Amino acid sequence: MTDLPMIRLASVDSTQAFLRRHPELGFCAVLADRQTEGRGRQGNRWESAAGAGLWLSAALPPLPGVAPGVVMQRAMTAAARVLDPEGRVLGLKWPNDLVAWKDGRLRKLGGILGEQVGGRLILGLGVNLTAAPEIPGRAIPPGCLGDLGLDIPPVPDLALHISKFWKNLEEDLQPVFRWPGEGDPLRWEDGQGTCLGWEPDGRLKVATATGVRRLSAGEVTGVGGQV
Repeated sequence: MTDLPMIRLASVDSTQAFLRRHPELGFCAVLADRQTEGRGRQGNRWESAAGAGLWLSAALPPLPGVAPGVVMQRAMTAAARVLDPEGRVLGLKWPNDLVAWKDGRLRKLGGILGEQVGGRLILGLGVNLTAAPEIPGRAIPPGCLGDLGLDIPPVPDLALHISKFWKNLEEDLQPVFRWPGEGDPLRWEDGQGTCLGWEPDGRLKVATATGVRRLSAGEVTGVGGQV
């Protein structure tokens, strides 16, 4: 796999917004030491302090025939392979969060965004490497890679390796583990049920009191459970 051209910025509002503003850059990756307006799913703010994490976006060719939810899951699984090359601790929380178990509790280490703008698929990744923000009241609290005993290579090396994987998302990448798994109880902002499995199109199949539902990433937020 060849490298994407990589732009490194000391500070930016967000790497995702930077690529949206600059379609003339074509297919490339952007790494920031610090983001001032990092965003997660559903517009949530993502803390992006200098030196604390990996803040990376890449503009890639679209993947026709692959469901958007699956693209996000493969992209986050690719990041997990780079961050945890021995496949020891990092997994995927539906729909596309990077998570790990610590002290018997699931922790969220990273998130990913994806959007198609013109003829480009723009992926944006944020991962807590050496520190995690304090966010009270979260069913799945933040964590960082440094708390898991994993080696943390230089951030530019991580960014280059992840962007290489992202150029080949046609491959059906599978995570070390998925949460929720079949039989796990879960809840979201307007419902609850039991996981029946992850669908091939990236949706989550859930048994509820009123029947089987298939949840999509854009339909629900705040999926949690007895974790």
